[in-house]
Amino acid sequence: MDLLGITSIRRGRDGNNTNSPNYANYDESKANPFPYLPDPLVLKNGDKVTSPEIWWNKRRPEIVEDFDREIYGRVPKITPKVDWEITSTTRETNGEIPVITKQLIGHVDNSSYTNVSVSIQLTLSTPADATAPVPVVMQFGFGSFGRFRGTNAPGVTNRFAGGGFGGGSGPTWQQQALAKGWGYATLVPNSIQADSGAGLMSGIIGLCNKGEPRKVDDWGALRAWAWGASRALDYFETDKAVDAKRVALEGHSRYGKATLVTMAYEPRLATAYVSSSGHGGAKLHRRDWGEIVENIAGSGEYHWMAGNYIKYAGPLNWGDLPVDSHELIALCAPRPVFLSAGTLKQGDGWVDAKGTFMAGVAAAPVYSLLGKKPFTEKDFPPTETYCDGDLAFRQHAGGHTDGPNWPTFLNFAERFFKTATTNR
Repeated sequence: MDLLGITSIRRGRDGNNTNSPNYANYDESKANPFPYLPDPLVLKNGDKVTSPEIWWNKRRPEIVEDFDREIYGRVPKITPKVDWEITSTTRETNGEIPVITKQLIGHVDNSSYTNVSVSIQLTLSTPADATAPVPVVMQFGFGSFGRFRGTNAPGVTNRFAGGGFGGGSGPTWQQQALAKGWGYATLVPNSIQADSGAGLMSGIIGLCNKGEPRKVDDWGALRAWAWGASRALDYFETDKAVDAKRVALEGHSRYGKATLVTMAYEPRLATAYVSSSGHGGAKLHRRDWGEIVENIAGSGEYHWMAGNYIKYAGPLNWGDLPVDSHELIALCAPRPVFLSAGTLKQGDGWVDAKGTFMAGVAAAPVYSLLGKKPFTEKDFPPTETYCDGDLAFRQHAGGHTDGPNWPTFLNFAERFFKTATTNR
């Protein structure tokens, strides 16, 4: 805040106390104070983007620069090398399917600053009877089975049944992936970068900064976690059990944000499942529904973003943002992305399913320009309506959980895994 010349920022929404004068807005008539979005197909000089070449060579770099500078921060031009070590290999059974599980540690070279060490934790399981490299679904998660153990949504109770975050019964998502002949992996984000402002002096950000504070456009935790996912892809490219051209990434809540950021910046990813990502993810920044800019810029979450983001909760407002989340989704094009959220009634209002849907609608023209078919719905559909396309959306009937939409996503991914993926 000193670097930005800011002495205070506006207070974020209260997500729990319904009697608070600052309680989160869930009134659609008040939800769009800045209804006009930046056009992803208009250059900064006002010219229209009329071809894929103009998109790739001119407009897309403009959008990336705005996200780098103002929203998520810049990754250093040179980052440390990561050496992957397989610490154990075990044969086990998940459900009734035999798998080979590898526990890995990514040792990050800290020779430039030995006061900070980073060891990336990754677990990979592949079918034991596979005779060729298999697709892999990787999740930002914790532990050998990728169970999610934290959320930024207020008033949510964590439960682990059903293989996702939330309740349910039946096969876990890992077992569903195995049934298709795929492998699964878990990448531990906090082993890359701590999920706290105090942690900015350590982790990969602290290592690259040699323990010094960030500049206003330095990367935050979301870009750091995305960097770690890219390093996992580096490893997959060396593992003969993995088809590295068919890797999907999934994340829920704050890790849904990280998943979308990773997909936008990492062209090697084949597809992504973005679950309940909310503000800072797929939800429009300009929406006043549930969590808002001021929450993300506040003391509990600012570390996810570049320092510059804070000013949009102070002297500037949401309408001053040069980009919005529909353009982050557009950066993923033409690769397939599945957007997901739960319902207000079941406790997922904080992440704004409609704001996520609206961002998908606004990103659709870029998918169309690049020869892909986004979902065609323009009006927010009833719960559990599957809006299909290379860009897809579904609001499940549950709350803050990724569990109910796993079957839909895996079928979505299967359609694209059947053919070779191309990133441009």
